[in-house]
Amino acid sequence: MEHTSAQSNIVTRFAPSPTGYLTLGNYRTALFSYLFAKQHKGKCILRIEDTDKERSKPEYEQDIYKSAAWLGISFDETYKQSERTKEHEEYLQKLIDTGHAYISKETEVKEGGRSEVIRFKNPNKKVTFTDLIRGDITFDTTDLKDFVIAKSMTEPLFHLAVVVDDADMGITHIVRGDDHISNTPRQILIQEALGFQIPTYAHLPLMLAPDRSKLSKRNGAISIKEIREKGYLPEAVINLLALLGWNPGTDKEIYSLDELLKDFDISRTQKGGAIFNEEKLNWFNKEYLKMLPEDKKQEIIRKFVDTSIIDEYALKRASEVIFERIETTEDMSKAFKSGEFSYLNKEIEYATEMLLWKKEPSYEKTSERLSAVAILLMEMPEEPTRDEVKNIVWDFAEQEGRGEVLWPLRVALSGKDKSPDPFMLLEILGKNVSLKRIQAAILKLHA
Repeated sequence: MEHTSAQSNIVTRFAPSPTGYLTLGNYRTALFSYLFAKQHKGKCILRIEDTDKERSKPEYEQDIYKSAAWLGISFDETYKQSERTKEHEEYLQKLIDTGHAYISKETEVKEGGRSEVIRFKNPNKKVTFTDLIRGDITFDTTDLKDFVIAKSMTEPLFHLAVVVDDADMGITHIVRGDDHISNTPRQILIQEALGFQIPTYAHLPLMLAPDRSKLSKRNGAISIKEIREKGYLPEAVINLLALLGWNPGTDKEIYSLDELLKDFDISRTQKGGAIFNEEKLNWFNKEYLKMLPEDKKQEIIRKFVDTSIIDEYALKRASEVIFERIETTEDMSKAFKSGEFSYLNKEIEYATEMLLWKKEPSYEKTSERLSAVAILLMEMPEEPTRDEVKNIVWDFAEQEGRGEVLWPLRVALSGKDKSPDPFMLLEILGKNVSLKRIQAAILKLHA
């Protein structure tokens, strides 16, 4: 395959190792690679770098495919590095034949090491490359010495395999984390020795924890698998990832993938570390949950309710309140299990004493006020709105005392001391159920 001619079409790649579940930082690299390629009508390739046979696991590889698809990142081609050993061996032999590499007899062999390895013959020169984010970067490669590129003729290491694969796949632009900057001079030396076209590099800032320490699996890094299981929406995750290190130059924060494809500009990527804040992810997720169409909201809610005990009418009218209270669907699951939304059940239970307002704990007065409210509410429509019922009840509440009227009304409707306000409860429950619950409360007070 000829690699010396200039590439006209942009081709990027995402090259993860399936040695664990990939984190948000990994998929930010995938997203930026994808956006850059697609903006230029190019290709984005997925290459599974699975040559570490001991640590690479099928479940990790499958999760890479699943997570990328979940996020909406699609790849034009997919390769596995382990299936390309023949190509690696050919180029390794070429480097030896041309004097750019040699079999090295190791004088000091550490435990588990090799007595022979293959080293690249370092020309000890300065290497300069232009990074799309950081500008010109120069390395004096003398310090690298003659570095190891293979354990044996059949076991090439990272630097050689990556260079050969990038060239064979026509990769024109390499978008990756800035922890790879130090790898670039070694790879350029190998590219030059093999006569390959040197790709353009863009090194993204590392993702940092809120205390500006390096984000790691031990320090706040979250896998996409965990993100999915916690009940985040892919749109929210994509939105967050895009803004971790990239500045659109405006105050706009909500970006769909299609909008990112129009507005993304890799040159606006910052050089400094990008701080990951879980609270910001929660904010994005809450915004995207609220934007879901009503049928989708109902579909999500029904995953967490017992439809045999729930009031269907109330459930359909409560989605706004439910989604206002949660940031993830995991929150929704916990809220339903804890009974936070038990007022949506067909039957509610509570102690009679809860109906009494603390400033006037009178059974008789509480009953009288609830009876007066019930009479007023006979005027409300079958499907009232919050504002309609507030207009009906408010003057009476002002006259008798807001707490004296609204507290027992809230408890009668919800069976809880913490719930939406009674006007919202009246809207959610509707006329028939609301009046039945108020009458039931009056009977409890007289029992």
